[in-house]
Amino acid sequence: MTDRDAPTADGTSIRAVGTHDAALAAADAVDPASLRDELQAIIRIPSITGAEDAVAADLALRAAAAGLTVETLFPDPATIRADPAWPGEETERTTLPVVIGRIGRPGGRRVVLSGHIDVVPPGDPATWTADPWGGEIRDGNLYGRGACDMKGGVVAILGAVRALVASGAAARLGGELIVAFVPGEEDGGQGTLAAIRAGATGDMAIITEPSNLDIVVAHAGAITFRLAVPGRAAHASQRREGVSALDNLYVILRGLEADEAARNGAETDPLMTALGLPYPTIVGIVAGGEWASTVLDRVVVDGRYGVRLGQSPADAAADLRRAIDAANVSDPFLREHPATVEIVGGEFGSGRVPSDHPLAVGLANDVEAITGRRPALLGEPYGADMRLFINEGGTPCVMYGPGDVKVAHSADEHVPLAEVEECARVLAAWVVRELGVG
Repeated sequence: MTDRDAPTADGTSIRAVGTHDAALAAADAVDPASLRDELQAIIRIPSITGAEDAVAADLALRAAAAGLTVETLFPDPATIRADPAWPGEETERTTLPVVIGRIGRPGGRRVVLSGHIDVVPPGDPATWTADPWGGEIRDGNLYGRGACDMKGGVVAILGAVRALVASGAAARLGGELIVAFVPGEEDGGQGTLAAIRAGATGDMAIITEPSNLDIVVAHAGAITFRLAVPGRAAHASQRREGVSALDNLYVILRGLEADEAARNGAETDPLMTALGLPYPTIVGIVAGGEWASTVLDRVVVDGRYGVRLGQSPADAAADLRRAIDAANVSDPFLREHPATVEIVGGEFGSGRVPSDHPLAVGLANDVEAITGRRPALLGEPYGADMRLFINEGGTPCVMYGPGDVKVAHSADEHVPLAEVEECARVLAAWVVRELGVG
């Protein structure tokens, strides 16, 4: 047995002489000031989904300055839409900028660090106590749209790369690190699909989505649906001659509530049952009616339907249609004039790696070695690009990043700078341990 293969106390293997010391040195080389400055800079570049070109260009320059060999790809959105695995979209776009950086020794073992560069709109500025695009720092937290979801994680990746170079580990890596900064995660994940098709795959991957620095090994998914509910118009003074589409919507919603309870009640995986409601159903948009004194004859609603762990979006859509059909049958009017449903927008499948997978175990060991804290292994109820690496890229993937998803998409979104630094330190050590140094 060579030193490269010698087992450690926990059964993992050291890939090269000095890997442990090199990992610690890389972690120690992380520069908190550069993390802060870079995060402020990219927060100040608005990058709402569909308009990521400016931040992609900025990050390409920063990635090159960090020491990566960088390529920015602009795949034709129409080509990605034609891909059998296309995950949908909820906004119009003309470009799809994907930044891919490489460092290390190609041709052998390869790992991937990835983060999305698009953010959701900030909403009403009056609900914020900070400028959504300002990068204000208060009490150790940096505020701004995307600070948590997930520019803090993107900057942690850059900080890890800089630390690999500064410590000298980058020049001695026994394999290759790929960094992928992708657009279009918030509305489906077509940026990651494009990166995968361009070769951004490997033996393992980490996405630095906010996880409170715990490790997400499983996530549910979601599909977006549009429901059209009919009624029968009548003059308000003759209300009983009409049938309100709004009343009929209540029938459908009660059916969806029963379906939600049944689907969640049937779940047995502890990672998901721990969430309480891993597969929620909501209606987020309601539109209907043309005149205040007319019984409305049509309501159209858009909503979100959970995709169960291990389930495809198509299977979830079949569950949804069965629930709508059952609700239609339960009502005399809807039995003859059924509500209809179509799937629109993003389609997020589910994803999982086993809790005892070497990726999850190895990363947890690295977190503990660098921070002294053993991270939890979690399931999450939201969709993410993790499933694309697993299902389309053949790359085991977990999520590990700074920030709390509870503040993502909210007013006063923020990320603790200490967590960004800790994440960068762990990532630097993880890359060294996984690839080894010569």
